[in-house]
This record gives sequence, structure tokens and C-alpha cells, in this order.
Amino acid sequence: MKREIITIAEEKCDGCGLCIPGCPEGALQVIDGKARLVSDLLCDGLGACVGECPLGAITIEEREAEPYDERKVMALLVHQGANTVKAHLAHLKDHGQEEFYAQAVAFLKERGLPLPTDGPGAHGDHAGHGGCPGSRSMSFAREDQAADSLAGQRPSMLAQWPVQMHLLSPMAPHFAGSDFLLAADCVAFALGDFHKDYLKGKTLGIACPKLDEGQEVYLDKLRALVEKAEIATLTVMIMQVPCCRGLLSMALQAVTRSGRKVPVKCFVVGLQGQILQEERV
Repeated sequence: MKREIITIAEEKCDGCGLCIPGCPEGALQVIDGKARLVSDLLCDGLGACVGECPLGAITIEEREAEPYDERKVMALLVHQGANTVKAHLAHLKDHGQEEFYAQAVAFLKERGLPLPTDGPGAHGDHAGHGGCPGSRSMSFAREDQAADSLAGQRPSMLAQWPVQMHLLSPMAPHFAGSDFLLAADCVAFALGDFHKDYLKGKTLGIACPKLDEGQEVYLDKLRALVEKAEIATLTVMIMQVPCCRGLLSMALQAVTRSGRKVPVKCFVVGLQGQILQEERV
């Protein structure tokens, strides 16, 4: 059958193994110094491991692959202990995989095994690698804002069009010598003053390192922006979720491969719109 499944660019992978804890199904192993997908059967294609790779070597593609088998995954995970099973169930919940979740629970019940309860590594606890926080549903309580803070119409600071990375032409005149901002798709929606404080005076490209296809084109375009358009600075803005880390990795690869030095600054944006980290890289 044809389905979504991860793929690993061997030439990018350095075998660091950081992706392995991000795969609750145990589909990844480091073999001969490279991360490998050990079995199509174990990969659900949801991409919890994608953002864990600092080199952007892991992406999702659609290809012919054996169907993901939840019962076979559970048969392997129960031998690894309750915490591993708990993390896997949380992963399924975080991604809305109700059918797979029901199969996993049925597997445990058929064998008289207890259903793991909430606790460390349970639903939503990414520190225990319990699923992808970028897909977890949550609500934010907002305090009333002062009336004058929202009054009036704020002008757009967008300096060019288009902005999606697939559509950008690096040699367009507006990019020449500009300060370029590479932002994850969600940043502008989370950050209330994105236009005023971060977009003003910059050209813009947006992308999603988890969901966008054909991201090798992004690397080529970023390299062209540095090398040929000779952008003056490169600012990368990503969300705090692990999936976003691939965007920064891509930007750094482009600068390294270009052979031209350009200042790179990174901002990490919290889910409620706060700047969690700001650093030159």
C-alpha cells in the first residue's frame, strides 16, 4: 500500500542517535554509524522524530510501504516495560490516532495486562518522550487586555510577496542585500507583535519543517539567498515544539555550504507568544 512514512537522508545523518528517543515505536536504530528505519511495520508516519534531528535528515514521504501494524508494535513494546507502553499510548492520543489507540488497549486487555495510568511519561509529557507536544490540544487562559492596546488598525510590515519558501525566487530584487527572516508557519499566529517587532524592515520566507514536502528545495533557496542575493543577515524564528528545530538546522546548513559568512540569529517562540530564547548561532 502507499502511505506516509519517514525517510532518512543518509548523506545528512551523522549517527548522533538523537532521533531514537523521539520514536515511541522503536522504529529507529543507529546501524553502521547511521540512523536507520528498521521496519516499515513499526513506523506510523506521524513524524514525532522529525524535529529531533539537528541536521534535518528526517522527513516524511509518501511511498509504497507495508501497513503500520499496531498489534505488532505493542507486542514489542510490552517487553520494554510499562513506561514505554505509556509513552506510546500518549503518542497515539497526541496525534488523534483513535483507531490505533483502541487496538493498543484491546491488545493489553486480551493479554490481561494493565492499562498504564497517568504519571511520568504519560500523555503530553514530552520530557519522557511521551508523544509530540506540537500536536497536543490545549487551551490558553487570556487576561483581559487594556482597551488601548488593541485599539486602531496596525499596518502590515510585509515588504514582499510571495512568502512561502516554495514560491520564493532568491534572485528577486527585493532580496538583494536584505535582512532575511525565515519563520515557521505558526510563529506569526502565536506572536502578537510579530509585524511590529520582528518583521519590520525584513524580507520574509515561511515554512513548516514537519509538514512541507520537497524541503531540499528550501536548502537550495536559502543557500542562493546567502550566496547570490547576498542577504545581510539571517533571522530564524521557530516555535518551541521539537518539530521546528529542523528549520534552524536547515538555515545553518545553507550558510555553511554557501561559503559566505552571514550573521544568524534565532528566536524560539513559546506557545503562548513569549520569546523563550534569543541567541546568535
